[in-house]
Amino acid sequence: MKPHIALVEDNPDNRLLVHALLEDEFEISEYENGLSALEGIRNSPPALVLLDISLPEMDGTEVLSRMRQEEELAGIPAIALTAHAMAGDRERFLGLGFDDYMTKPIVDEVALIDAIHRLIRKAETP
Repeated sequence: MKPHIALVEDNPDNRLLVHALLEDEFEISEYENGLSALEGIRNSPPALVLLDISLPEMDGTEVLSRMRQEEELAGIPAIALTAHAMAGDRERFLGLGFDDYMTKPIVDEVALIDAIHRLIRKAETP
């Protein structure tokens, strides 16, 4: 059975690309905004969340903050998947509680897949 991940991304082209890159290895639930993502993640907790930062209504950092405040969701690994790629952004997002950071556009799908597998294994290890 494929691991279940959540993809939170408002751009349909980016969702399509990530889905195409990952669908062979993962079962993917897709969400277009932070509010629907939180509801969906609560109803069907994934093994990992790929979380865009620039989202309508509630940005990715707020989604992560709310996840970390809920006992059932707090341990779910989250990767910041973002076009924010300025000096210091990686450290800033990791400091906010993300488990990893990947820039868009995705140029190294192997690195993304490896990071997802690594974080899922880490979360499953007691």
